[in-house]
Amino acid sequence: MAAIDGLPPLREVIATHELVAKKALGQNFLLDLNLTAKIARAAGDLTGCDVLEVGPGPGGLTRGLLAEGARRVLAVEKDSRCLPALAEIAAHYPGRLEVINGDALAVDVLAHLTPPIRIAANLPYNVGTELLIRWLTPAVWPPFWQSLTLMFQKEVAERIVAKPGSDHYGRLALLAQWRAEAKIVMVLPPEAFTPAPKVHSAVVHLTALPAPRYPADLAVLERVVAAGFNQRRKMLRSSLKGVHPRIEALLEEAGIPPTERAERVSLEQFCHLARLVAAG
Repeated sequence: MAAIDGLPPLREVIATHELVAKKALGQNFLLDLNLTAKIARAAGDLTGCDVLEVGPGPGGLTRGLLAEGARRVLAVEKDSRCLPALAEIAAHYPGRLEVINGDALAVDVLAHLTPPIRIAANLPYNVGTELLIRWLTPAVWPPFWQSLTLMFQKEVAERIVAKPGSDHYGRLALLAQWRAEAKIVMVLPPEAFTPAPKVHSAVVHLTALPAPRYPADLAVLERVVAAGFNQRRKMLRSSLKGVHPRIEALLEEAGIPPTERAERVSLEQFCHLARLVAAG
């Protein structure tokens, strides 16, 4: 990759700009440009797309996205120490990289993006799940993005793609799979990063569905799912008793035994139950 884009290797960039990853910012830099290029390719055909990247750090994935033909990349970086390194990339790709120094949870990214839009990021560990939930739960669906290609701790990635009956199955799986196709496309060992985290990481690719997989009101579905998994070992007739006064009857109507536990209930069944709860 260094030979392709003519920019220095990432270890050299980090040394030049004295970029030491900060634990407080959830930073773990991915320095292998072959891997960042592979992640960029996993995001699909980027030509003609604007790409939102959160937490670019020294710019390894940024370079991969631009080299793979992204029309424009909007990189939101909280750490001002990384800005000079990103400015060098912007100079190398004139007009194709915009960098915002700010918190991704607070920046209005839509003011800077033109559809079609994809999101690709090696997300900071401390905000990754919150950002994903925000992107999965907008007021209007379909969302502003076509796809998400995101790096998480492997355990979080497994929670996104989990199926009923597994230990990882819960709110994240239901939200993700209700509105998107989700799959793990890559697993990376700790030694791929600097500093090496204590866990493996994984890249998840989510493609937005044109409409949710089953009809349900988002707010009601979230309330039912949250209550069900808040005490996941409890029977649903107990964990959901605060959701509706006739919850046992509604569970029966949805085809769910009241003695069942949340971890064994399918997405379709949860959506059916949410519709019944919403109907009163």
